[in-house]
Amino acid sequence: MSSVLYDAQGPRAKRRNIIFTVVFLLALAALLWWVFSTLNDKGQLEWALWEPFFTGTEAWSTYIWPGLQNTLTAAFLAVVIAMPLGAVLGIARLSDHAWVRVPAGIVVEFFRAIPVLVLMIFGLALFAEYTGVSSDDRPLYAVVTGLVLYNASVLAEIVRAGILSLPKGQTEAAMAIGLRKNQLMRLVLLPQAVTAMLPAIVSQLVVIVKDTALGGAVLTFPELLASANTMSGYYGANVIASFTVVAVLFIALNFALTTFASWLEARLRRSRRGTGAVLGAGDVDDINAAEVGGPHKTDSV
Repeated sequence: MSSVLYDAQGPRAKRRNIIFTVVFLLALAALLWWVFSTLNDKGQLEWALWEPFFTGTEAWSTYIWPGLQNTLTAAFLAVVIAMPLGAVLGIARLSDHAWVRVPAGIVVEFFRAIPVLVLMIFGLALFAEYTGVSSDDRPLYAVVTGLVLYNASVLAEIVRAGILSLPKGQTEAAMAIGLRKNQLMRLVLLPQAVTAMLPAIVSQLVVIVKDTALGGAVLTFPELLASANTMSGYYGANVIASFTVVAVLFIALNFALTTFASWLEARLRRSRRGTGAVLGAGDVDDINAAEVGGPHKTDSV
């Protein structure tokens, strides 16, 4: 059976693909066995190194949970600030007014071009020199500042691309029935664009969660990855065990985020299915009257 993407495989191609699959699986099994053997020879698989994570709560309550709390706090603050800021910048880049469009473009391109770690370092120096933020809180402020500036710029481009990806007929039809520009953006374009750009937004949220680790590596921010360094030293250099547990937590956290986003995207797509009704000029007048709280317009006899 053929498709528009490729022709149906013949007997030789099927045999070749089976051989490649078997070779790949054997190579993968050999690699996993080599990793297991190496760790076992180095003593990294001894139960004493893994025991603190399975037989007691000290490692979780002293190191892992506080680090996870700091990671979630920094990620949450960055998301709450970056998402609306990115939406505003993205919409501003689509403005017909140059005095709005050009400054927004400069801000987005400037902060999008700077590595997020550099923004965090500048943020730390800024809070140390020009604010009264305590030394204990500065790493958190610097991490959130760097994440917000960088990711708001990236989200602005996602919003702009999502709106521009919609068919021009959407805009033309809305303008034909008399919707104003703010109504066009709020009632027609954004609801559809949000569903289209949700996967990209979720990918950026995952990046935000992972980039909190940069603060622990450079700014002494006590997040989840930084707690693994302290924890591995306390429990007898169980580096592999500590970082494996932290990696599993990051995977679980990001998997939960992407799963929720998939559910939300499916729900939004179901809720935005059209009814097939056609709006007329009178319906637009009703919308305008409802927004300003005035009386409905009626057709003259």
